[in-house]
Formats: sequence, structure tokens, C-alpha cells
Amino acid sequence: MTYDVEITGYGSGGEGVARLPGGKAVFVPGAVRGDMLEVRITKEKSRSARAEMARILMPSQYRIEPDCPVYPRCGGCNFRHVTYEEELWAKLRRVNDALQRIGGLSVRANEILSTGQTGGYRNKAVIRSDGVSRGFYASRSHDIVPIDHCLLLKADINAALKQIPSSYKTAHCSCRMGHRGADIGFALNAGSNEQRGHDADITLCSGRYGLDGPLEEELDGLVFEMSGFFQVNTKAALLLYQKARQYAAMSANETLVDLYCGVGSLTLFIGRDAASALGVELNPGAVEAARRNACRNGFSHIEFIAADAADWEYTTEIPDCTVADCVVVDPPRGGLSPGAVQKIVSLSPHRIVYVSCDPATLARDLQSLKGYTVKDACAVDMFPRTANVECCCLLEKTHEGRYY
Repeated sequence: MTYDVEITGYGSGGEGVARLPGGKAVFVPGAVRGDMLEVRITKEKSRSARAEMARILMPSQYRIEPDCPVYPRCGGCNFRHVTYEEELWAKLRRVNDALQRIGGLSVRANEILSTGQTGGYRNKAVIRSDGVSRGFYASRSHDIVPIDHCLLLKADINAALKQIPSSYKTAHCSCRMGHRGADIGFALNAGSNEQRGHDADITLCSGRYGLDGPLEEELDGLVFEMSGFFQVNTKAALLLYQKARQYAAMSANETLVDLYCGVGSLTLFIGRDAASALGVELNPGAVEAARRNACRNGFSHIEFIAADAADWEYTTEIPDCTVADCVVVDPPRGGLSPGAVQKIVSLSPHRIVYVSCDPATLARDLQSLKGYTVKDACAVDMFPRTANVECCCLLEKTHEGRYY
């Protein structure tokens, strides 16, 4: 069955959204706000439906010709068929919709920060080979789309892509670039397709190009070892970190606690303004890298412990610290655990800075942080041409515990 619809917005995956007769929402991949379309229903549920474009009756003013020959078969991008200005509108709208509908908040993100660079920004990629082709996974699939050049990747990673033999089945290449070189490892999965796992990965070869030490990145004069999680868009990460530092507003007599701190990049970026800072991270390897990063940058007042964000106590790491003036959190996509929410509230900080890669879980957690008011919010386009968007929020303690 087909319907004529007008696309009025976007879903969380970048799909166009319209209303069917009767008001049911329908999600249409590849559609653009303002498109007049004939669509064919492919899947229907009680409250929503998915459809494919049967015909474009009238194209949107925001629709453009994709600049990538494998788009949209490759699952890496979602917005190559719209203007970049429209993409930014969609992402800011997504953040504010989540704050309103899920979080029940009236506060709005008034801006989305962007470097303006929509290509050549990714410092990391995992490239696959199935014995026939090398490239990236197709959208919603483990089928490989052959790719020789990705518009999102830095030039050196694209060069590495061409060196990967496509004849090795279930092989993958992990590539990461720093500010003075690249670390490229090539591995073959020895198990069957059904038995894939880290234990079956056998390193065949690796390369360290331009490196005489660990892979590093530089942000605002600070140098970080990239041995664990690190933002894939360095220039956009700087915009995000600057906003988080502004929100934290640390003074020289205050204490910072950073939960889910990873290799400590945000802890150090903000903690340099504080009297003392503590980073908490579950991964012991990342904690060791964070300690090396603190030493590398000359910060003796910043410490790190390996612990769960919900289950740790102050010890001798920061002997003068009994309360946190500011807590920074940058959790995984799933957001804060209930225990982490309880821990943050028990610390009773004056300010909370919440960095998030998922507006929905961010909004949910903001509602859970009782006793705090959301004072400001900002979106950051960390992943241009994809549907993903980064957020940063400032919360302040309030006795009434009300949100506005």
C-alpha cells in the first residue's frame, strides 16, 4: 500500500518522519524535511511504521546529490543527501526533542557547535575484509561494502585502507591517527563467522608510522596518550571540551571528580583549573594511561583510580578532598547506571557537567538527578554526515529540586 506524505522532521537514525492518515508516524530512510513523497509501507506496528520511497513527488529545498558513490549502501553516513545546514538543524532538534519529551524539561540547547569540516575528520577506523572485498559494513548488516576511499577518514587512514589484502576472510584492520603519526594493526580472526571474538584475533602485522613513542593527540596545549577511548574528531572534541570547561568553571580552591574518565583527557582539560581532581574509570589499562597523561602534562594534583562509577570511595589519592565541588560525567551510550546517579547525588556537588553521546539517555538521566536544575545545554556536531550528535549540559544544585 502506498501513501502520499510530506516529510516534517527526522528520526534518531536520520530517517525522514511523516504522518499517515490517522496520525501514525512513518519513518522513511533517505527522506528530507520538505519532501513530498509517495511511500510504500514495509513494516507496520501499532504506533509507528517504516516505509520506502516509491517516488519523489516534489523534492525538498534541502535535498542534495550525495557525494559518495557507496552512499547509502555503506552504513557509515546518514546525511549525505541533505545540506549541512539542514543536518545541523536536525541534530539540534533531536537534542531539544529529547530534553522536552523524555526529560520533561523546558531548557533548550540554543546552539550546535561545529568545526564546519564535514570530511577528513575521523582519526580512527575499523576496516573489514570477508575474503572477497575490503571496506565497511552495509547499513543494518554484516555484509561488506567495498570501499577504497572514505570521505570521513583522514588521508593517512585512507592510504592504509588500500594496503589491506581483501583475500583474508574475517580480517579487520584497526587504524588510529595521532598528531604526529599513526598506529595501524592488521588482524585475522581465526574462528568461524559464528565464533568471532577477541580471543580469536591473531595479529598478522602492524605498523607505527612516524612514531617513536605512544600514539598521542594534542588539545589546547595538552598532550594525551590515545591508548583507550578518545574522541574520533579531534577538532570537534576541542569545542566540546572547551564548553565543558566553561560549564565546570573550576576555581583554584575547588575539587573536581570525573566519572567514566577513560584516559583522563577531560579530567586534565578541566582539572588543570582546580585545586585537585580525581578521575574514576573501570578499565585499569585506561587508568594507567590516564596517570601517564597526568605525568606527561605535569599535573601532580590530578589522580586516577580504577573503580566503578557507582562503587568507590575517597581514599588517600586526594587526602584533602572530602566533597566534590563539580562532578563531570561522560558515560557510554547507555547513560548512567542507577548506582552512579546515587553516587553523584551523594557527593552533593555544586555543579554537574554531563557530556553525552545519546540525547535520549541524557534526558532520562537529567530527570533522575533529583535536587539539580538544568541551567544550560549545548549540542556539538562530533560526527558530521552521520546521525550521531554529542551533548553537554550544566546542572546546578537547587534546594527545591525543580527543573525549569
